[in-house]
Amino acid sequence: MLTNARLSDGSLVNVRISHGRISSIETASGGPSSRAVVDLGGWLLLPALAEPHAHLDKALTAELVPNPAGDLQGAIDNWIAAAVAGKITYEGIIERAVAAMELLLVRGTTAVRTHVNVMAGAGSLTTRAIREAARSFEGLLEIQIVGLCGLPMIGSEGAGTRAALAESLAAGLDVVGGCPHLETDGPAAIDVAIEAATEAGIGIDLHVDEMLDPSVLTLRDLARRVIDTGFAGPVAASHCVTLGMQSAAVQTEVAELVAEAGIAVFTLPQTNLFLQGRDSPTATPRGLTAVRALTDVGVLVGAGGDNVQDPFNVVGRSDPLETAALMVMAGHQTPEEAYHMVSNAPRRAMGLDPVTMTVGDPADFLAIDAPSIRGAIADAPMSRRTFRAGRLVASIDQHSTVHRSPT
Repeated sequence: MLTNARLSDGSLVNVRISHGRISSIETASGGPSSRAVVDLGGWLLLPALAEPHAHLDKALTAELVPNPAGDLQGAIDNWIAAAVAGKITYEGIIERAVAAMELLLVRGTTAVRTHVNVMAGAGSLTTRAIREAARSFEGLLEIQIVGLCGLPMIGSEGAGTRAALAESLAAGLDVVGGCPHLETDGPAAIDVAIEAATEAGIGIDLHVDEMLDPSVLTLRDLARRVIDTGFAGPVAASHCVTLGMQSAAVQTEVAELVAEAGIAVFTLPQTNLFLQGRDSPTATPRGLTAVRALTDVGVLVGAGGDNVQDPFNVVGRSDPLETAALMVMAGHQTPEEAYHMVSNAPRRAMGLDPVTMTVGDPADFLAIDAPSIRGAIADAPMSRRTFRAGRLVASIDQHSTVHRSPT
C-alpha cells in the first residue's frame, strides 16, 4: 500500500495494490497498516512516465562522436565516420545503453521504445546489444526495440538492408522502422516496412518528414498506404516536422487521414529544436509537428526525448519532464496536456494499459515532491520514487542547503 499520496486533484489517498494493479483508492486516514507500506508523505502521485522514442544505441556519445556543424547531416556523417573508425563497439553500446536506461528509470520512466540502427553489413549487432542491455532491467522497464533501417531499403540496392532487417527481427526486434522520406520512393519504402511487419506479426514506427521542406509530406503517403493495404498492426509516425509547415487546411486534411488510419504520432522537441532551422536565421521554425491539428481530430500524440547527449542532440537529461516542459513552451500545450503526452499517450501507442488512477489500472507510478503537475514540469525536482507493478524500483533524493554568512 502507498499511503499519503496526493493525486493531481489535490486529494490525499492511500492506494492499495494487488498483483501489480490498483485494487483500491481510499481517503488517507493516517496510521500504519500491517501490510507492506510506503508512506509518500504527501508527495504527488502521477502515472509513470514513458519514453516513446529513444536512440539507446547512440545515447551518451557526445564526446565520442562530436558534431561541430550541429546539423542533421553533420551528425549522420560523423556517426558513420566513428563507426568506420571502430569507435562504436558492441560492449560500448551496452555500457552506455545501461547508463541511459538507469537515468530514465530513476526519473520515473517505466516504458521505453528505442530505435536501433539496422544497416547493411552490420547484421543484428545493435539489436543484440540493446537486447543484452535490456536484460538487466527485466521487471523494471518495459523496453521495445525498433529497427531503424538504413538507406536504401528498396530495390536491388536495398537487399543488404533488408537482409540486416531479417537478421535483426530474428534477434528480437519488436517494431519495424525506417526513414521513407529520405528514400527515392517513399511509398515503396513504406510498403517494404508494412510487408516485413505483416510477416513478423508486429507494428511499424517510422521516422517521417524530419525536415522543414513543405513540399515533402510523406505522412500523407503513410496514412494512405496503411488504409489501402488494410495493415492491422499498430503504426506510429515519429517527427512529422513538415506537417507543421503546411497551411491550416492541409494540416486538417492530413490529420484526418492519420486519424482514419489509426496512426499515433510522436513529436520530438529536443532533437528537432536542436537540428532544424539552422538555415533560417529569421523567423526560425521550431521543427515541431502540427500538434493541435492532430489532437483536434483525435490523433494520439505523444512526445519523446529522441537523442540524448549524442551528435544529434548534444544535451538532454533523459527526463520526460524536460520533454513536457518543451511541449509547454515550444508546443503551446497546457501542463496537463504535456504530461499526458509523456505518460499515458505513449503508453497507449506502445500497446500498454494507461494509468488513470482507477481500480484495475497498472500500478506504474511516479511519486514526486511537487505541488502539482505544473510544478513538477516547471521545477523537475529530483526527489522522486518510481514504481513498476506496485514495486518501488528506483528512488532519488534532492538536497539543497543555502550557506549564509553569520550576521
